[in-house]
Amino acid sequence: MIDTPVRRGLWRYWLPSSATPDAAVLLSSRGVRAFADGFVSVLLPVYLLGLGFDGLQIGAVATATLIGSAALTLLVGFIAHRFRARPLLASAALLMAATGAGFTVVHGFWPLLVVAFVGTLNPSSGDVSVFLPLEQSVLSRTVSAKERTALFARYSVVGSLVAALGALCAGIPELIASRGLVPFSQALQGMFVLYGALGLLALVLYRRLSPSLEEEHQARAPLRESRRIVYTLAALFALDSLGAGFVVQSLVALWLLERFGLSAATAGAIFFWTGVMSAGSYLVAVPLARRIGLVNTMVFTHLPSNVLLLLTPLMPNLPLAILLLLGRSALSQMDVPTRNSYVMAVVPRAERPAAASVTAVPRSLAQAAPPLLSGYLLGLSTFGWPLVIAGALKGTYDLLLLGLFAKVRPPEETD
Repeated sequence: MIDTPVRRGLWRYWLPSSATPDAAVLLSSRGVRAFADGFVSVLLPVYLLGLGFDGLQIGAVATATLIGSAALTLLVGFIAHRFRARPLLASAALLMAATGAGFTVVHGFWPLLVVAFVGTLNPSSGDVSVFLPLEQSVLSRTVSAKERTALFARYSVVGSLVAALGALCAGIPELIASRGLVPFSQALQGMFVLYGALGLLALVLYRRLSPSLEEEHQARAPLRESRRIVYTLAALFALDSLGAGFVVQSLVALWLLERFGLSAATAGAIFFWTGVMSAGSYLVAVPLARRIGLVNTMVFTHLPSNVLLLLTPLMPNLPLAILLLLGRSALSQMDVPTRNSYVMAVVPRAERPAAASVTAVPRSLAQAAPPLLSGYLLGLSTFGWPLVIAGALKGTYDLLLLGLFAKVRPPEETD
């Protein structure tokens, strides 16, 4: 049952009317993590290049982060119905802090690969970590069904805008080094220290969540009634993420660095604006979904964005490539709040943590292998073949989703 809404701080101007104070806590923690992901996803290839890693090794590190996240997310998803959500979120925040410390002190390829596998580092601009299913299942309990999509949209907006700000801050190490304060390599290490500190800040926020969010422990299997629809959605989301794995932000940054000779600061500025465009699209998704439905919103915005992605490597100069990347960002993320809301809507309440995990894990696994291949392809050619492959795979996902789920509507669309 949703608690009586109480507004706190500045969030009262942003939360839906039925949202509880816990929604503000979760949006705050999402912002903290997004800021860290924003600058780390841009600086990761720069940092690894400075350690002497080649494109294939950078892709391997990105792959290790995604495989490790997928394994941990699957484990948490299937045990979440037996444990309280708050301790699980707190444990994930501690792991984030440890990850930042690990990348600060470890410099060898194989040790870093291990840290990447067991940690929470995110090479993508989106959220593919263990936090995702935990926060989503809890977030859905803090608002009414009618306003669930609106809250998920605001959750995504916060993540996108703050991640964009984090990407913009990727230029801080260059700024510090240019003023002779510390060497560039030490400034880079300092950003990973900051990543760990933000993990501790997330821990403080999670401790503020109210006990009323905890579900009663379930004795039955985590998935029963919704198993078929969840597994089908998981397979489709995996296809989408297979394509997304070719264009995780760290590797798009690497492509821009090698194709156009950009600095980390310039690449960060580009990703700042793509993040701003994505944030705006989340808000547009809410009224659009009310008008044409969740599935139609997912498909009819996502498909054109993938066409733009496929065409980006064909652009003869940087301004045109940036224009297509911005256009793609304005459309590509409308499916995020609608997809998350859709999964929560079509499964029973008690099965939501497992459903969020089962749909997230194949996405992480499918997204894990492509960065390795993407790094290899970028080592062979600066054309941008990973972007072409990604556009084709993600476009196929859009068509399959429309064909299989156009008539499977959530309860609020049939009222």
